[in-house]
Amino acid sequence: MAFYRQDPQMADCLKGILDRFEKEGRPSLQNNIAITWIRYDNKNPSPSSGYGTGWNSNKNYYPASVVKIVYALATQIWIQRDLILDSDELRRALYEMIANSNNDATSYVLDLLTGTTSGPSLNKQNFHAWKIQRQLINSWLEELQWSEIKNWNCTQKTWNEGPFGREKDFYGKNNENRNRMTTDGSARIFESLMTQEMLSKVASEKLIKNFLRSLDPVIRKQDLDNQVDGFLGEGLPFASKLWSKAGLMSEVRHDVAWWEAPSQNPMLVAVFTIGEKLVKDRFLLPAIGSELNKLAI
Repeated sequence: MAFYRQDPQMADCLKGILDRFEKEGRPSLQNNIAITWIRYDNKNPSPSSGYGTGWNSNKNYYPASVVKIVYALATQIWIQRDLILDSDELRRALYEMIANSNNDATSYVLDLLTGTTSGPSLNKQNFHAWKIQRQLINSWLEELQWSEIKNWNCTQKTWNEGPFGREKDFYGKNNENRNRMTTDGSARIFESLMTQEMLSKVASEKLIKNFLRSLDPVIRKQDLDNQVDGFLGEGLPFASKLWSKAGLMSEVRHDVAWWEAPSQNPMLVAVFTIGEKLVKDRFLLPAIGSELNKLAI
């Protein structure tokens, strides 16, 4: 059972949108997209208080940089548990990992969370110990016992070019150990952050500010990698408030976004798309954001 109440009317609306977009020149769109769409009844929703619908929302996909949401939340949980120390350098890394999707910062954060480092291949015994350490985030996710994150894998770093040495070994010969996530689970993780479900108010606010996106077109033009253009946020009214994390690489174009449009309650949407054609489609996610936002009016 999903963490949000199923809404049949929203399901019909979402199916209609996907039908239309598929007919507009995106064959097999419905087989290559996953969506979780949640609306809330008030300005300050509590965890699991939303209602919505999903499409392929429990199917695992390679998440690209969306996994950085998990690593960011885990960092604050580790600090709460006194497993790691807060520091200016860690806060800098968190900001770069989320605000700018920096892969070097992500590598630093994952090393800190798991007590592992990249490097050359290891002998069998040392590699076994290394893999146990790298599984620490998966172990934490299993503790949550959320059905939406069943069979997830959040153990891998994100790369500009690709892994080498022990990191490549850890991926497996056929990349069978890649990260994998669902849109339902991604939405629940993001909701838990935005509703302060697992963190104190102070810790939540510190982390949330890293996800805040500017919809100002002047500011966006100054940063071509702004995680708004080509993603859900581009389709929103200018005066909206947006918190999001995009994922983009040669195989996928994803976005997880929480927004508050003028005179509307919050909305949470996670969209994963796969395949070269959809990766290059800079219009689909903004169109989805626009359509879903209009339906909330």
